[in-house]
Amino acid sequence: MWQLFAGFFRAGILGYGGGPASIPLVRREAVITYKWMNDEEFSDLLALGNTLPGPIITKMAGYIGYRVYGTSGLLVALFATVMPTVFIMIILVTTLSNAQDIAWVNGMTKAVIPVVGVMLVMLAYSFFRQSTLSNGVLQTIILILISLLVIVVMNIHPAVIIGTLILFALMKK
Repeated sequence: MWQLFAGFFRAGILGYGGGPASIPLVRREAVITYKWMNDEEFSDLLALGNTLPGPIITKMAGYIGYRVYGTSGLLVALFATVMPTVFIMIILVTTLSNAQDIAWVNGMTKAVIPVVGVMLVMLAYSFFRQSTLSNGVLQTIILILISLLVIVVMNIHPAVIIGTLILFALMKK
C-alpha cells in the first residue's frame, strides 16, 4: 500500500501541467517501477481514460489502485494523487500571485513547458513502438495519419477517434 501511495504521490507532485505531464509519470510508476501492469495494459487504460470526462490522472489512479489493492487501494491512490495538488495550489497561488511580476518567476514557469514537451514525445514514441509491434509499422503510420487528418482538418474530438480505434481493435481480434 505504501508503494501505491508513493508512486501516485510522486506523479501527483511532479505532474506540473496536468494530464500531459502526469501520464508519463504514471506510466513510469505503474509499468516500469512497480510493474502493476505492462505497456499494452497501460495503453488500453490511457485510451479508455481519455474517453471519460475528468482529469486523466485521477481516473488512472483510481483504476490502478483498485486493481492492485481493491477499494482501499483506490482511495489511497486517489488521495496520494490529489493531495499534492491541493497543497501546492494553496501555497503557489498565495505566493505567486504576490510575485507574478518578478522575472525569475515568469522564467521558471516558462521553463517547464519544454520539459513537458520532451516527456510527451518520449511517451508518444513508446506508444508508437508498442503499436508497431502489435499492428505493424505501415498500419500504425496509416492510423496516425488518419487520426491527425480527422482531428486537425475535420476538427473531430479526439475521444471520437479513440473510441473508433478501440472498436477497430476489438473487431480485429
